[in-house]
Amino acid sequence: MENFDEFDDYRDRISTIGTNGKRVWVYPKKPKGKLYNYRKITALFLLAFFFLAPFIKIDGEPFLLFNVLERKFILFGFPFFPQDFYLLVPVMIAFIVFVVLFTVVYGRIFCGWLCPQTIFMEFVYRQIEYWIEGNNKQQRRLDLAPLNFNKLWRKGLKHFLFYFISFITIVWFLAYIIGMDQVFRIFTADRGSNLALILGVVVFSGVHFLVFAKLREQVCVIICPYGRLQGVLLDRNSIVVSYDYNRGEPRGIYKPHENRATAGKGDCVECSSCVQVCPTGIDIRHGTQLECINCTACIDACNGVMKRMNKPQGLIRYASERSIADTEPLRFNVRILLYSFVLLGLLTLTGFLFSERTELEASILRMSGTMYQEYDAQHYSNIYVIQVVNKTRNTLPVEIELIQPGGEIKMMGGELNIEKGKVGKADFLLVLDKNVVKKSLTNVKFRVLANGREMDVINTSFVGPNSLDRP
Repeated sequence: MENFDEFDDYRDRISTIGTNGKRVWVYPKKPKGKLYNYRKITALFLLAFFFLAPFIKIDGEPFLLFNVLERKFILFGFPFFPQDFYLLVPVMIAFIVFVVLFTVVYGRIFCGWLCPQTIFMEFVYRQIEYWIEGNNKQQRRLDLAPLNFNKLWRKGLKHFLFYFISFITIVWFLAYIIGMDQVFRIFTADRGSNLALILGVVVFSGVHFLVFAKLREQVCVIICPYGRLQGVLLDRNSIVVSYDYNRGEPRGIYKPHENRATAGKGDCVECSSCVQVCPTGIDIRHGTQLECINCTACIDACNGVMKRMNKPQGLIRYASERSIADTEPLRFNVRILLYSFVLLGLLTLTGFLFSERTELEASILRMSGTMYQEYDAQHYSNIYVIQVVNKTRNTLPVEIELIQPGGEIKMMGGELNIEKGKVGKADFLLVLDKNVVKKSLTNVKFRVLANGREMDVINTSFVGPNSLDRP
């Protein structure tokens, strides 16, 4: 941005580090406006989902479960097993491509609207801070004030609530791993036998507390890899929160009844409202920066000032650098439409892969270390092992049918009934006529059925005598 050479010192350091190398604490003004209200609705919906989802059950199982220790996963009511991990490869590839293309086209919108760090910081912890310590100016004065009763009780209450919310949040995260029923048992009936786990929750709650009480925007600026990745992926066509320097420059203090055009001034009145509301402390008028999380607080603040001045809104808006430089409105060009089509295709592919996932997965192998047996004068037999994974929520009676060649299946140990979410095994004997077994390996095909419905077709081989062993 050649227009702002006099401000280029901001590129030498991040906004929250002063010239002396020390942390510059950010006291953002509470935003208000149309976009902020939309963000608030989005945040409330996501927070409600996060805290309510562990209580949702389908057929007695959690709606979401990510039990890594027991390798038990449930996504939106559908149980997944280690046998389904082949789905992770295309899903991870689709996810990486989605992140890259989404960022290239739409910038860092995820950070400002959907990121858990932003949602908890801006709509939970920051709201508590406004409630207890007041607005941004009152917070600054309180921090600079000497330690007294007023400061002590306000800071004490704030940090107590911060830690309490952090503790509840970590407990809820634990519920997504082991289930809410198990969490209740751990913290009620089984506290004595789970002291290590409870201590872990306390420690992680402390880490969570420090993130939102102390680190705050430093997570977005320094720790989060997506923030760093943004600098590589964005280009002049990416849609980001942008300041229209063609319209806003040269800046000038607002004077009533002044004709700014005649005075050679742009629409920016140097009110610094955009800077005051920024949660990462940047000046968006310097251009796109690493610290910007696209939260749109500056857009609402600037639009409010423009409205009071009877000026068109949108001095700060969602736009691309190219549209600002060429003084053209943002258009959904072929590039944006093509990338959006690819993103939609990746989401569709992921949905298709999950929809094609089978409810039952079976394998049939000859029992290890066994050869053919002469069942009687007219037949040979092989012993097989069938292993079935029941991915449904119901107990399934499993049957095996021989498709080809003609023969007889004799189950060993009775019927095969597999409970929900379990892996079942059974041995069976396949008996074939000697006239069918014309070589050492004969191809056989089985059909696996559950409740009379075909679930899988499996091809394997039947071992018979070679030509030298035949009578």
